[in-house]
Amino acid sequence: MRLRNRIQIKTDDQIRTMRRAGLVVAEGLAEMVAAAVPGATTGELDQIGRDVIARHGATSNFLGYGAEWGIAPYPGVACISVNEVIVHGIPGERVLKDGDIVSIDYGAILDGWHGDAARTALVGEVSDEVRELSEHTRESMWAGISQITPGARIGDISAAVELSLESHEHPYGNVRDYTGHGIGTEMHMEPDVPNWGRAHRGPRITTGMCLCVEPMATLGDEDNVTLDDDWTVQTLDGSWSSHWENTVAVTEKGLWILTEPDGGEAELRARGVPFGPLD
Repeated sequence: MRLRNRIQIKTDDQIRTMRRAGLVVAEGLAEMVAAAVPGATTGELDQIGRDVIARHGATSNFLGYGAEWGIAPYPGVACISVNEVIVHGIPGERVLKDGDIVSIDYGAILDGWHGDAARTALVGEVSDEVRELSEHTRESMWAGISQITPGARIGDISAAVELSLESHEHPYGNVRDYTGHGIGTEMHMEPDVPNWGRAHRGPRITTGMCLCVEPMATLGDEDNVTLDDDWTVQTLDGSWSSHWENTVAVTEKGLWILTEPDGGEAELRARGVPFGPLD
């Protein structure tokens, strides 16, 4: 491991360890998404995430987060954000209903290395508008990921996410207050990876970087407010939102999506992006 302009550059073996953490994250997200059905509570989903972490001997990078800044420590292992909640929804007694949209952000640590990803779950029968919101947010994530290559710049990712969200007839709100980020021995590291911006700007991407790309989009405006619990962020206009995220490693062979079960092979190959696992 070394630092380049304060950005952590990983060795192949360190990326392999991050892949192990990423697979824990992928497994937990898959189980929580499957359990996001009418009648389930957000607290029950969080317990599934806890069980997966314990099963693999991992630890949570969400639980207790924030204490060092003097705010209330985050009480869950997953941020579970329903409908108008954009991010950082606290799991508890809220009951999911048919037609809800639920964003689940989740992470894990193995041997000191972090994984972090988010998925949007559709509860029961949802409207076409809600289904398209989730799919178009997911598409924008992959549009950004597809721009990651040695020699490109962080702004190339940002511009691609923004362009993707703006390419649809519906005028989605692109939440600018929260960004993707570097990841490694900490969950949030340099560089920031905004979901909007100009191409060819920002830090240059190199082999050994690990980045989280995570667009958040709403059916209305991007304006938001943080509630009195210090965590829950919801839209000001009450519009519903979606959140997708993956941890991406830049290897000598291409990209390895550390939080996808197949390493991102199917999505990357479909977009003509080199797939670079270190298996």
